[in-house]
Formats: sequence, C-alpha cells, structure tokens
Amino acid sequence: MRRIDGFMQRKFHIAISLLAVLAGLLAMLAPTGAAETKALPRSHAEVQLSFAPLVKQVAPAVVNIYTRRVVQQVTPSPLQDDPFLRRFFGDGQLFGQRRERVQRSLGSGVILDPHGLIVTNNHVIDGAQEITVSLADRREFEAEVALADPRTDLAVLRIKAGKEPLPTLELRDSDELEVGDLVLAIGNPFGVGQTVTSGIVSALGRTIVGQSDTQSFIQTDAAINPGNSGGALVTMDGRLAGINTAIFSRSGGSLGIGFAIPANLVASVLHSAMAGHGVIRPWLGAGGQAVTAELAAGLGLDRPGGVVISKIFPDSPADQAGLKVGDVVLAVDGREIFDPRGLKFRIATRNVGEQATLDVVRAGVTRHLTVALLPPPDVPARDITPLDGAHPLAGATVANLSPAYAEELGLDNSMTGVIITEIASGSTAQRIHLRPGDVLLSLNGSEVTSVKQLQKQLRSRSRNWQLSISRGGRVLKLEIRG
Repeated sequence: MRRIDGFMQRKFHIAISLLAVLAGLLAMLAPTGAAETKALPRSHAEVQLSFAPLVKQVAPAVVNIYTRRVVQQVTPSPLQDDPFLRRFFGDGQLFGQRRERVQRSLGSGVILDPHGLIVTNNHVIDGAQEITVSLADRREFEAEVALADPRTDLAVLRIKAGKEPLPTLELRDSDELEVGDLVLAIGNPFGVGQTVTSGIVSALGRTIVGQSDTQSFIQTDAAINPGNSGGALVTMDGRLAGINTAIFSRSGGSLGIGFAIPANLVASVLHSAMAGHGVIRPWLGAGGQAVTAELAAGLGLDRPGGVVISKIFPDSPADQAGLKVGDVVLAVDGREIFDPRGLKFRIATRNVGEQATLDVVRAGVTRHLTVALLPPPDVPARDITPLDGAHPLAGATVANLSPAYAEELGLDNSMTGVIITEIASGSTAQRIHLRPGDVLLSLNGSEVTSVKQLQKQLRSRSRNWQLSISRGGRVLKLEIRG
C-alpha cells in the first residue's frame, strides 16, 4: 500500500506542475483587456434584440396591389388538326372559339406622399384595366396611373384616401449605402399577405441585370419572392433605400439574390409625377465604352474603370462643357462609374435644369468639367414617312431619330439615324422580316443618315440590295436579290 501511495503522490505532483504551465501559457495568449470587453447581458432589453419597433414604424406605408384585366383566349378546334383544312386556312385560329378570361396579378407598393402617391414597379401594373390598392389597415382604394416609365420599371399610382394623411416612407440617399448594411424587405410574396424579411446589402451598382440602360441595382440577400415586386427595401433608420424589383432564381423562389431600384432613381421619377408630366431625363450628348484592362494600359491608367468617350453630339451639353473624344470619364459628382450604363444612371438620377460635375482624365491630367443638364432636343425633325415602290423597304414607315424621339421610343438617346416605326401587313418589308424598331445603318454600302437621303438611295434601279440594320444591340446584314 505504501508503494502505491508513493506512486500516486508523484503523479499528483506532475499533474499540478502541468496545470501551472498550461495556465501560464493561456495567460500569455489571452488578448489584453479581454476581461473588460466581454460581459454578460445586464438586462432583459440587452438580450431581446428585435426589428419589431422598426417594422411597426415603416410597415403601414407598404401596400398590396391587385390588378385585373380581361384577355381574349382562343379555344382550339379539333378541325385545326385536319391536314386538308390546314392547306386552305393555314395554322391560324379560324375555327377556334374566342372566350374572355380575367387575368389577375399582384404586387406591392410604397406610399411616398401623404396625399396618395404610391410608387411600384411598372411591370406590376402594365396592361392592367383595374388596379386596387390595399393598405395595411385593410382599407382598399381604386388607383389610377399617374406615371408609368418602362425604362426604369417604375410607376406612380394615385389614390384618393380622404383628408387624413397617409403614412409615408422617407427616401434615403441611396449613394450613402454600403455593402454590409442591414436592410429589411417588405412586400406581399405569393399573395400570402404583408411579409418582412431581413438581410444585408450584398452589392451596389449592379448594371448587368434587366434591360434598361438607366438602372443600377442594389443587390440584397433579404428574401424577395414573386409578389414582392414594388415593395420596400428599408434601412435601419426607417428610410426607403430602394424598390424591390427582381430576383435571380432557377426555381421561381428566392435564392438570396434580389435586386432593388435605388431610391435616388425613384426620387427622380416621383419628382416628374408630382410635376404632372412624364419622365424627362437629362441629356448628356456623349457616348462611349467601358475601359477594359487592355484599354487602361493603352490610355496610361493604373487600373480599368470609367468610360472612354467615342462620340459627342455637336452643341450638346457635353460639347459645351468641353468634353472631347478620347476623354475618360471616371466619376459623376464624385461617384465612380465603371461602364456606360453607370454613366447613364448617374445622369438619370439628376433633374433637368441642374448641373453635374464630371471627373475626366485627358492625356494623363485629371480635369473637372461642369455639365448643364438639359432635355434631349427633337432635332432633326422626325419626318415620319411611309415608303412604297419597287424596293425591299416597301411597306415600311420610317423616321429620323432625334435624342428626344429615341427617348420617347425607349431607346438610348444617343442613337441617331433612321428607324422603322411600322410595317404594313403583307408588304415586301414584312416578307424580308424587317420589324418596327429596326434602325437602318446602310443601304448598298452607303450610310443611311436621314429619311430624305434614304428615299434618294431607294430611287436607284438596283436589282440586288444589301441592307445593314441594328436590332436589339446586334448588327444584321441582309442581301435581297431581284
């Protein structure tokens, strides 16, 4: 027993020594002041963190929107399956029965004016014959469209809710947002009723989604689903950061990649609605391309970024400000830009009559140019003309593109040339698959610059025609043999 006791005693002393060494190592590795920075919550309020007070503040300004329209639906007839009848009547719906069907959709909106102006997405109300707005207190009102702007996918609705002012959200300067900021998304997903989700700002300045050249989206991981369109993206100070508009999804549900239209662009559209006119975007009068790594090296820049100017309209605001072909525009009003869409977005968030400052690099020297923001001019005159005769454009109606007309048609207001506005059914132009919106670039190797010049070219007695057109950003070449 004594030998066992001695053995145990030695083990005890060894263990004590090891514990002392370990304690010393832990003391050396512990950060200075750790005891002071870590503490248990001292009250119930410090434990119970919640977005509930913020939601109570902002949710009443978010509404549900229900739309209704009647569409014609053709029920196919079994006779259409008969090959003999199709030889005479084609594959149309000649034998089908036409029926009216009510098509309904839903979305969300945000009250931005206490007298009843509501901002939502244009795609929520596009084509609607009836629009109903349901408030958070369950009151419902018929709404009318005060302004619709497909290019920004924004629309402003007006309701008459009586003398009592409606709850509103204050617009935040969306340029103040930073990646990582907490946000809430509020809307009516899948029609289940008003729903709140939380997340962060995942990215800023996303210009790769959507078809508009004036949009620069806020990306968020707050869950956004169908029905959330037109709803609010709110920051922790209770202000509107953006209007939820789109998601990236393979299944139709949220994958944590949602997009919102920034509040600064919303503000410019709301300003137009309150002024009682359509959206008039400022015209810069210059165009260019993004500075890639290869271009940056050739221009002597230390990194890619900005827009190198390749085209300037004579006597435009850009021309009057002293902008030159070859200049690289790096920022607008101190905000960096990385591509032409970013430049157009920055200009679009300003109002006509204001000024903008461009940070420009020219021959290695940075300059600051002040540009007056003016409306796009309606020059040259449109000269809308239907074409006839023995040529491939017979049956097409064409017009001169001016900055104002391009804006009206939803095109880039830097486009010039001659555009096809209509195609007559059964015409030669239709048979060679020309479409309204095609821009004529050249005919038989000569540039098309105006309607009058095009008419002169078409008078030539040519048997073969080579036509170059721009369609959806692509250049197509057609060859028609007589």
